[in-house]
Order: sequence, then C-alpha cells, then structure tokens
Amino acid sequence: MAETVNVVSRQQWGAVAPHYRDTMKDPAKRVVIHHTAITSQKGSKECMAQLVSIQRTHITERKFDDIGYNFLVAQDGTVYEGRGWGVVGAHAKSNNHDSVGIALMGNYNNETPSSEALSSVKKLLQSGVSQKHLKPEFVLLGHKDLGKTECPGEKLYACLKNLT
Repeated sequence: MAETVNVVSRQQWGAVAPHYRDTMKDPAKRVVIHHTAITSQKGSKECMAQLVSIQRTHITERKFDDIGYNFLVAQDGTVYEGRGWGVVGAHAKSNNHDSVGIALMGNYNNETPSSEALSSVKKLLQSGVSQKHLKPEFVLLGHKDLGKTECPGEKLYACLKNLT
C-alpha cells in the first residue's frame, strides 16, 4: 500500500486558471525530474509566492497555457499541485504527452535536495502508481536525459536512482 501524500491544491497556492488543458489518454510511462533553478524558499507563504511567480513566467514569457510542471516539491517536503495528474505538461519539449513533470523547488547544481523533499517525491510516485496515473514500470529521468540542459542539477540528478 502506497503512503499517501498531501498535495497543496492550485486554489490553495493561488494559481490562475489555465488557458487550456490537454488530458493524457493513458497513464504516464515516464516521470521527468526538474529543478526550478531558483533559490529555494523557507516556509509555505514564500513557496506559494514563488509558485505564483513561476506560473506567471511560464504563461507570459514562455507562452505556456499554465505552469509547466505537474507537481512541485519544496525543500520541507510539501507537494504543490501544478497541472496535476492526467494533464499534459509543458516541462520537456516533445516529451510531454506520456510523462509527468515534477520540479523540486531550488537550484540543485550545488545545493543538495533535502531528505524530506526526496521522500515526498517517492511517496508522490507511489501514489501515482496506486491511483493508476503512472504505469507501474514507469521510467524515471532527469530533464537533461531528454535535452541539452543542466536541469535538474548535478546534486539532484545523482539522487534519482534512490527515488524508485
């Protein structure tokens, strides 16, 4: 039995409505791990302000329909709903229709992700499988496995093998 994970809803963190939502036809085959590449915040109020800023940037500057990630995870282990389960993200160009994008909030080129954040990602993945949003044999990737980027940062990338 998968451990449950509490997820802060879009409404709770102040998300604006998406311009468009494309739903997945089947459970995701892949999970792509990202980092936000900005300084991680302390406390839920600061994290929520950062989420609003990320969503605004994704919509206005990158011309996405919404925040790009399906979920975001703070250093304290809090999980925030981005697009959520079953919704096509905008997190890894040409790789979104069969994957879920999970971003850890922070810059993991030099910073090491907290055990709380990693534990929450693991619980979220288990929950996704048990709720049939993820295939049981899903493949876990770092963003850099799919394109030219440093994302999710070397310190987080080194932790991926411990998440499945």
